[in-house]
Amino acid sequence: MSTIILGVDIGSTKICAIIAQKDSTGIKILGAGIAKSQGVKKGIITNIELASRSIKHAINDAKRVAGTHFDRVIVSMSGAYTKSVDSYGVVNIPSNEIGINEINRVMQMADHNANIPNEYEKLHVLPYNFKVDDHENIDDPLGMNGTRLEVQVHIITVLKSSLNNLKKAVKSASLEIDNIVLNSYASSIAVLNEDEKELGVATIDLGGATSNVSIHLGNSIRYNDFLGVGSNNITNDLSMALHTPINAAERVKIDHGSLKLNSNEIINLPAIGDEGSSHEVSLEIVTNVIYARVEETLLILAQSIKDSGFKDQLGGGIVLTGGMTRLEGIRDLATAVFNNMPVRIARPIEHGVDGMFDTLKGPEYSTSLGLIFYAAGRFTPYEMDSNRKLRYKDETIEPSKNIQDSITNIQDDSALANDLDINNLGTREQSDNDYDMIIGKDQDMKTGIKKFWNRITQLF
Repeated sequence: MSTIILGVDIGSTKICAIIAQKDSTGIKILGAGIAKSQGVKKGIITNIELASRSIKHAINDAKRVAGTHFDRVIVSMSGAYTKSVDSYGVVNIPSNEIGINEINRVMQMADHNANIPNEYEKLHVLPYNFKVDDHENIDDPLGMNGTRLEVQVHIITVLKSSLNNLKKAVKSASLEIDNIVLNSYASSIAVLNEDEKELGVATIDLGGATSNVSIHLGNSIRYNDFLGVGSNNITNDLSMALHTPINAAERVKIDHGSLKLNSNEIINLPAIGDEGSSHEVSLEIVTNVIYARVEETLLILAQSIKDSGFKDQLGGGIVLTGGMTRLEGIRDLATAVFNNMPVRIARPIEHGVDGMFDTLKGPEYSTSLGLIFYAAGRFTPYEMDSNRKLRYKDETIEPSKNIQDSITNIQDDSALANDLDINNLGTREQSDNDYDMIIGKDQDMKTGIKKFWNRITQLF
C-alpha cells in the first residue's frame, strides 16, 4: 500500500511544501512548492493571516506539480520557546515477554511522571535508555524476556501559545495537521547516518533567521537548543556596514559571500535613501562583516554544546546544514571554533529517495525533506509523537484520520481539485467499515466499545 505525504516546513524566510509517495520500494518526490514566508519571525507566528496565505501558496504550487491528493499532513515546529526535560518510567511484565504493548506502557509511564509546566505542551517523548531487569543500555527491548522494563526519555515541550498559533495558521490554510515535528529533529533525520548517531553527533541547522542544535547519542536525541540568529542577520549587518538597501546587501551576500578574502575587488552599491546614486565598496570589507557575524554565531552555538554536558561524547563531530552553509570557508571556520572537532557540511540524504528535484538537494531543504522522512517511518526506533501516540520502526504507515476533511477543504480554483479521490482512504476507513459489519447497527453497543476497537486497529 502506498501513502501520499504532505510535508510543510514553516520557516522564517520561506515556506516549503513537499508531496511524496511512500510505498514498499521507498520514497518518491512528487511535487514541491516554495513561497516567501510572511507572518513568521524568528520561527514564531506573528500574523496568522499572512502566514496562512504563504502556506496556501506553497501547498497549491506543490499540488499542481504533483497532480495528486495527500494522505498525511506533517508540519515543522520551530525550536523557539521549547524546553526539554528528562523523565523515567518503569513497569512490570506479568507475561515475562516484552511486546509493543509493554513498550507503550513504560513510555506512557515516563510521560506521566514528567514534570511539565502548565503553559507547555509535549511535542516528542524520545527514549534513550531501556533497561530490562538488571541489563542496562538495551537498544531494542522488543521480544526480550524479563519481569521489569524501565526507560529513560528525553521530552521536548513547546509553549502552548506558540503551538496553538501554528495550528491556527495551518488550519486557516484549510489543512488538518496529522503530526508536528521539531525542525532540528527533522533536519537531523534528513542528514545524519547511523554511524554518526551511534558515535554521538551534534546537528546544527543554520537557517535564514534561526539556528537550531540537536545532539544525538546512541540514535536518540539527548539535547536541543535554539538561537534566533541566521543568515538574515548577515544581510542586515552588510546593509548597515555598507550603507546600502537590504535587497542590495542580500545580492552582495549571495554573489560575493565568503569567509575567505579572495580579492580586493571594488564593487559599486546603491546608497540607502538614494538608490539613484552609488558608492564603491571593497570586497575585503564584505568578507570581514560576514566573518564577524558567522564567527559570533558559531561561538554561541559552541557554548551551547559545551553547556549541554555532552561535548566530550561527540565522536561523530559536528554536522552543519541549512542555507548559511553555502558560504565559502564556513567549514574551516567551524573546525577552528569547535576546537578541531570533525565538521561535515551536509545535504539531505538521497539514498532510497526517487525523483529528488535538483532544487531540493541543497542544505536549506534539510528540514523540509526530514518531515517527509519522518512521516515515512525514518525516526527513532520508538517515540511518542505530538499526538501522544507510540511510533515504532516497523509500524504500518496509515492515512491520517483527518484526510477527508483535508481533501475537502484544500480545494482551490485549480483543475487538480476535480481529480481528488476521497473514496480511497486506506486502512483506517476500511477498519471503520469492518467495525460496522462486526458490531452491526446497534448504537448502544457501538458506544460501549468504539474506543477499544479503534485502539486495536491502531496496533494492527
